[in-house]
Amino acid sequence: MSYFRKLALIVSAVALTVAAGIPFPASIPLPVDFAPEGIASGPRNTFYAGSLTTGDIFRGSLRTGKGAIFVDAPPGRSATGMKVEPSAKRLWVAGGPTGHAYVYSTRNGKTIKDLVLNSSGNSLINDVMVTNHAAYFTDTFNPVIYKIPIGKHGRIGAPKTIPLTGPAAVMGAFPNLNGIAAPSNGKVLILGHSSRAELYLVNPRTGSSRTITVTGGALTPGTPDGILLDGRILWVVENFANRLVKIKLSPDLTRGRITATVTSKLFRVPTAVAKSGDRLALVNARFDLGFPPPFGPGAPKGTDFDVVQIRKPDQPSG
Repeated sequence: MSYFRKLALIVSAVALTVAAGIPFPASIPLPVDFAPEGIASGPRNTFYAGSLTTGDIFRGSLRTGKGAIFVDAPPGRSATGMKVEPSAKRLWVAGGPTGHAYVYSTRNGKTIKDLVLNSSGNSLINDVMVTNHAAYFTDTFNPVIYKIPIGKHGRIGAPKTIPLTGPAAVMGAFPNLNGIAAPSNGKVLILGHSSRAELYLVNPRTGSSRTITVTGGALTPGTPDGILLDGRILWVVENFANRLVKIKLSPDLTRGRITATVTSKLFRVPTAVAKSGDRLALVNARFDLGFPPPFGPGAPKGTDFDVVQIRKPDQPSG
């Protein structure tokens, strides 16, 4: 091995050691007036956050805190829940009040698909979960889920509307169905209901549902928002309560026990959570300052927004 190659390896090793010792930033700023709602994580500590008001997508690093607008969305778009599909290098985005869903390339930010799920004004496409064979979306205004099949070679199929039955189909006070999660095999879906503070197990083929029994405490009515399934742990973001709730699920996912609640002075009405290794990243929507149009006047001009990251409870500190 040449002297210069040895030197290069030594320099690289030192750089990696120094980088490993730098703490992850607790707060990562987003653009002023960005009005975020959803967040997703990708490979190598990458995260994506979407704007409710413009549909723009911000991409950043959880390691360095640096980032920039990655998708400059066309006028009329909106972004709520989102998930990365690493194998296909795609970002799936729920389109909120537009009634659409969008699929972007994580290589270059270009639009791969603009999918019509429902009409504007009659729906609120709130969140999305991507499994091995399909993407599923929730609708806060309607007791349905939308399925986008994913075929061979990642082919995106035509949207299908699946009516819900059972407790998940009962509409209450706004907001209704919100977060969605699932094992990667997609054999079952988990849906969250905001106003009733309930969780449901849903058959993605038939739309039939049952309530997940939660013990060890209770979720806060009106606040459950984004959810994340991490093995048998379900993380539930409670927006206006400024809490993250940890629920340990039974093997069949029909029961759950609250084992921890996380609060932080950095939480400012968080709405969604993503995981990256032993860390969780939450996006602060700041809805206490005003819901974005068409649901309200929005936060005052000049409002700052950010992403907060924490270690999972029970992880070593540092």
